[in-house]
Amino acid sequence: MKKYVLTAIAAGMLSTLAPVAMAQNVAIVNGKAVPKARMDALAAQKARAGRPANPDELRQEVITLEILAQEAQARGLDTTDAYKNQVENAKQVLLINELFNEFIKNNPVTDEEIKAEYDKWAAANGGKEYRARHILVEKEEQAKDIIAQLKKGKKFEDLAKKLSKDPGSGANGGDLDWAAPSNYVKEFSDAMVALAKGKVTDAPVKSQFGFHVIRLDDVRDIKLPSFEEVKPQIAQALPQQKAAKFRDDLVKKAKIE
Repeated sequence: MKKYVLTAIAAGMLSTLAPVAMAQNVAIVNGKAVPKARMDALAAQKARAGRPANPDELRQEVITLEILAQEAQARGLDTTDAYKNQVENAKQVLLINELFNEFIKNNPVTDEEIKAEYDKWAAANGGKEYRARHILVEKEEQAKDIIAQLKKGKKFEDLAKKLSKDPGSGANGGDLDWAAPSNYVKEFSDAMVALAKGKVTDAPVKSQFGFHVIRLDDVRDIKLPSFEEVKPQIAQALPQQKAAKFRDDLVKKAKIE
């Protein structure tokens, strides 16, 4: 009688614990439990990659992975040096990812940092932009002849279409559209910014591409996007910049022999 009572109690305990155990696992594959945590990790990984999946798909995927892993183990593939090296490399990558995640979590980007980054960017990209035309030729004498023709009343646009070796702008009458001086090689930009609006260079401008005849059509202040317009992009980029500096500082401090 006593034995029967103990057996019944044990059975009751098992029936109570079974649902709990199953709640912790998504399946039992060939006698081995597949923990729910594995499915949760896969779900988080897919969500970060922008590929969310429903629970049934996730469950089937982790079960399939377990089946394949068991087969690989049965064949002894987990004992090879190649596998062990890959495991060590993967563990290192995962550990480093955790390091950066912890750093970013503990060093959140502030509004002050975002504004400072915007101000730095605005200072570097502000100023004026220029709309210029040019005619590019191989020889200096050709450029001098073009300047002479322009002084006699020839249209810059017509000469550019006919004579310029720049395939991008030549067909458009030499038009380079609006651009900051930094977009051009130094010789070209120096000559361009020295011109008054509507004027043409008095002498050919030599660069690595050949000889230029330049006309400045207009100048305007560069219109930068407002802080509020670019704040989301800066807020997204800054954590990576801070993490990169964190990495570089660690490398500099490391003792390497």
